[in-house]
Amino acid sequence: MPAHTWQRSSYCAQGEACLHVAAHKGRVRRTESGDPSGAILGTTPAALDALLRTLKKDRLHD
Repeated sequence: MPAHTWQRSSYCAQGEACLHVAAHKGRVRRTESGDPSGAILGTTPAALDALLRTLKKDRLHD
C-alpha cells in the first residue's frame, strides 16, 4: 500500500479515538488511530460529504 498523507480529525481529543482521512486517486480513505494499518475504508468524496452533512444536521437536533 502506498504511503498516504493522513489528516487527523479536528474533533479528535487526546488518545486513540481519532478518525484519519487521506485522499488517494480521487477517493477518500478513512482509518482510526487505534489501528491505523488495520481496516482502511474507501469512499467517494461525495459520499463522505453526504455522511458529514447528515452527522452535522443530526447533531443540531440533539
